[in-house]
Amino acid sequence: MRAVIARTAGGPEVLELVELPDPVAGPGEVLLRIRASAVNRADILQRQGRYPMPPGAGPILGLEAAGTVESVGPGVVGWTPGDRAMALLSAGGYAELAAVPAGQLMGVPDALDWITAAAVPEAFLTAWQALGRQTPAHVDDWVVVHAAASGVGLAALQIARELGAQTIATTRSQDKAERIEAYCDHVIVPANGEFADDVLRLTGGHGADVVVDLVGAAYWGDNVRSLALDGRIAVIGLVGGTRTDLDLGALLARRATVVASTLRARSVAQKRELVASFSAWGLPRLADRRLRPVVDDFIPLSRVADAHRAVEANSTVGKVVLALSEDGLVAM
Repeated sequence: MRAVIARTAGGPEVLELVELPDPVAGPGEVLLRIRASAVNRADILQRQGRYPMPPGAGPILGLEAAGTVESVGPGVVGWTPGDRAMALLSAGGYAELAAVPAGQLMGVPDALDWITAAAVPEAFLTAWQALGRQTPAHVDDWVVVHAAASGVGLAALQIARELGAQTIATTRSQDKAERIEAYCDHVIVPANGEFADDVLRLTGGHGADVVVDLVGAAYWGDNVRSLALDGRIAVIGLVGGTRTDLDLGALLARRATVVASTLRARSVAQKRELVASFSAWGLPRLADRRLRPVVDDFIPLSRVADAHRAVEANSTVGKVVLALSEDGLVAM
């Protein structure tokens, strides 16, 4: 099978499209013939040598994919060859085939083609982990989502709205702000990383009940300053740095909850539980288009380096998807 690996750390030029042996579905696994995958920030960091892979993940990049079930391993029930599925992976999405624990698969609603289906797993499961489970959003809550033009950010805005919350997005450019305004109630373009005054103004002084933070250190001070009483902060990304001063008194005064979470390194059992939870709530909403994956561009696997460059340029809105055909055009 064709697959993409990086033998050494470096820029997009280190990505290689190589031939590797076909994987085989083991006990509890499904062999997925991949039609499309998607590029995530973690893929960029892994290629740069800044994101160690979990044990046993293998050398092939890619954390999500969509395709058809090729075969099923011993003990698998509920999946048969030919079924359309999208998968959460710890590695292996940039390939023609991947062996996936069955509990990490979701059915593809008829409303989604391969390109949009490939944009679902990592973004929507990450957002659901925060807003549906760990720092839940409730009806009439104010939810602030940082890096809102990213795949996870746009998924979080849509999930928050479906949960009945009011949404404020932040993004670093006016162009992106205009492109995402349909997905939220308000958009802020922070000046010098400052947004708390705008959040307090937009919420009538109430503040943010939930902050979904993909930025990290650069936004920490204003995260706390903008927080409502009993507010929750979900730290799920660190593109703005990992270290900052922590004012425990400010957290105490707001009776704040801070949850830091990742997805890739979770156990198979934890991922299975998360996938089941989102499938029950989210798949019907994807099927009737209340939730919509946002794809900025799709690019053939043979041009994977260009896909990485597009994500690194930080100019995209939504996901960049890799299509496993030479022209990038993938039929349903």
